Amino acid sequence: MRRFKIEYLFALPALIVFFIFFIYPFLNGFWLSLTKWNGYTDPTFIGLKNFEDIFQDARALSAIKNTVVFALISTPLLNLFGLGYALLLENTRSMMVKVTRTLVYVPAIISPLIMGYVWFFIMKSGGTGQELLSSLGLNALIFDWLAKPSLALALIITVNTWQFAGMTMIIYLSALQAVPQELYEAADVDGASYWQKLIHVKLPSITSAITINILTNIIGSLAIFDVIVALTDGGPGYATESLSIYIMRMSYGGSTGFAVAVAMVMFFITFIPVMTYIALTKKKGLAI
Repeated sequence: MRRFKIEYLFALPALIVFFIFFIYPFLNGFWLSLTKWNGYTDPTFIGLKNFEDIFQDARALSAIKNTVVFALISTPLLNLFGLGYALLLENTRSMMVKVTRTLVYVPAIISPLIMGYVWFFIMKSGGTGQELLSSLGLNALIFDWLAKPSLALALIITVNTWQFAGMTMIIYLSALQAVPQELYEAADVDGASYWQKLIHVKLPSITSAITINILTNIIGSLAIFDVIVALTDGGPGYATESLSIYIMRMSYGGSTGFAVAVAMVMFFITFIPVMTYIALTKKKGLAI
């Protein structure tokens, strides 16, 4: 009993911090989501009306769709490219490999907003990218790329993948380097090919890294904000507006209670796939 009490005593500071910075704000936010509030005056309780309005608002539904589509496409791409880079660059003896790793990772440490504006000046009508195509005689490809909704969303996903694939690469690299050399030697003795070693040795040995990357990519993709603001500002119209941008605009537009309700919806959109993935991986014995 004494040991049990001491363990809880040591956990108490973390529990207090968790309550102050997560539980209390969440409960307070849930209460505000049930009110009509402009951010200044006293909130008025209106029940679930904000949530009803969300699913009757075409703009809100468009923001939800854009966010989910972005996450569904961006998360697999980030992991595929990150793992691909890691497999190509796992040799630590080559100086060129080390330089390439650095070049792949550097974009991830730059602000997404700044990186978004860099790509905006490349992609915009009359930008450096279109000037390059013009010099190559590819005039058929010159038009306002960011003015087409489906193409604009695809470009946003491309920029995000290009910038953050290096982050997933680093995690995969650290996991690959931790694989015991004896496993590779045993596979060589058995005459395993590269692909057989990849499937039966490398991938089963880095399941924790796969889990970490997928979870962080899901959370990051569903919270996408900066790169959209820089490239399209949610346009054309509201065609590429994400939930994060929609929440900000509703909050500053005097509909703070409604914005908090949208934030609650966004929380569960993030929470449900994350917990589902954790449950599935734990069931298969692959959880962290």
